[in-house]
Amino acid sequence: MDILEYSSRPYVATQGVVYMEAPNPLEVVEKLKKEGVRWIELHFVDLAGYLRAVTVPIHSLDEEAFESGLGQLDGSSVEGFMGIEESDMVLKPDMSTAAIVPWYKKRARVFADVYKSMGGGRFPRDPRYIAERAEEYAASLGYKSFFGPEVEFKILNRVEVDILSPLQGIGYSVYSFEFTEEGSQVIDVGYFQRPKKAYHTPPPIDKIVYIRDEIAEALEDYFGFRIEAHHHEVAALGQLEIDFRFSGLKKTADNVITLKYVARNIAALHDMVATFIPKLVYGDNGNGMHTHVSLWDAKGEKNLFYDPDDPYAEISQTARYFIGGLLEHSRALAALVAPTTNSYKRLVPGFEAPVYLVWSKANRSAAVRVPVYHKGVAASKRVEYRPPDPSCNPYLAFAGMLAAGLDGIRKKIDPGDPVDKNVYSMTEEERKRLGIKELPRSLDEALDELETDNEFLKPIFPKEAIEAYIEIKRKEAGMLRQYPSPAEIYLYFNL
Repeated sequence: MDILEYSSRPYVATQGVVYMEAPNPLEVVEKLKKEGVRWIELHFVDLAGYLRAVTVPIHSLDEEAFESGLGQLDGSSVEGFMGIEESDMVLKPDMSTAAIVPWYKKRARVFADVYKSMGGGRFPRDPRYIAERAEEYAASLGYKSFFGPEVEFKILNRVEVDILSPLQGIGYSVYSFEFTEEGSQVIDVGYFQRPKKAYHTPPPIDKIVYIRDEIAEALEDYFGFRIEAHHHEVAALGQLEIDFRFSGLKKTADNVITLKYVARNIAALHDMVATFIPKLVYGDNGNGMHTHVSLWDAKGEKNLFYDPDDPYAEISQTARYFIGGLLEHSRALAALVAPTTNSYKRLVPGFEAPVYLVWSKANRSAAVRVPVYHKGVAASKRVEYRPPDPSCNPYLAFAGMLAAGLDGIRKKIDPGDPVDKNVYSMTEEERKRLGIKELPRSLDEALDELETDNEFLKPIFPKEAIEAYIEIKRKEAGMLRQYPSPAEIYLYFNL
């Protein structure tokens, strides 16, 4: 689904939203008080991408809170942040992100930036800080970037997980009011979705359309989004996508975290659950987060990816170099944009997920796609990077993508010729002849690549953030290697 409309300006909401560009924070606090807000939910994200929150009374947001921050964070309890011997940290609210939560209007959500204690400055492992560094680095080179992700997820009745049974290993059951399968018995409750056949189905076949309405309305009316479209996705079991207007890197990453937060809360109001896991069900499409990127001049007035004289896809040489950087570093980027062991169960042929590192116009089997819906529309020219999934930390994923693309521009990396045929249908010999590389096949392999290819990240990512991230993900992958899966029990139990 297209994300970017034909406008060079990101959307700023006004209806029902306490949201201002560069606001006076105390004025925003007074507005919130007048709206009846009593509690402030401070949000920040750890390196792995998990949303963390602490609630403070609104009267604690005084001038000192904005100058010195709130001492509400034990960094040793957040994986990848600080050791127990240096755990005191500070949160500074960013009131430009203030929004009343519609399901409990005495409460507002505010993103917070993480600082070291004792006036030590910004914490280098704070993902939001890394996003800021990415935007500052691009600005120093005369660029402004815009990002538009397509976030896919599922809404289910419930999921039951068993990780304790020594015989079964990790077992889980998925329940959906759209399509339920028990063994080989399909329970037809009237209208139901078929695996890989659910794209753009209408109600009553699409039974979650009204929950999507609620999520989209909350995002627009309370959180500053402009929704472009929402629809059922290809997979059964309640897969959906909500598309929103693009913005700058940090703001878009904030929006991804906000969308996940809102979707989970509204699903819970319906006694349901929203999940952003990349691959939930064998034999059906996974949840991706295809991300559109464009690069503009520093004022955001000229799209540097557009060239009306290019006969192939109306893209500039700058865009080609950016694509070259993405492809050159994609194997290392995988550790940031597809950061879970489960991600690599999605990145397999046959499920509209990229495997091969090629670029093309309109070709969804390519890792990098250049959309070509309309001709001569400069503002809409962008590239779509297809490997990311919604389990990623969006601050790190977008910053990594920008770093790779800018490295491609700096080094003038040629992306090679576009591949305009279905790469999945090529023979292995044909792919070898064309020199087509593949994404990693596991998180361990992706982390190996990131350890050996991370120089391109260093203008943006602090060294300690890269090291801490790799350490977290190594530990995670090592733990999961020890768990037998239900499929392994099925295949090997009688050997």
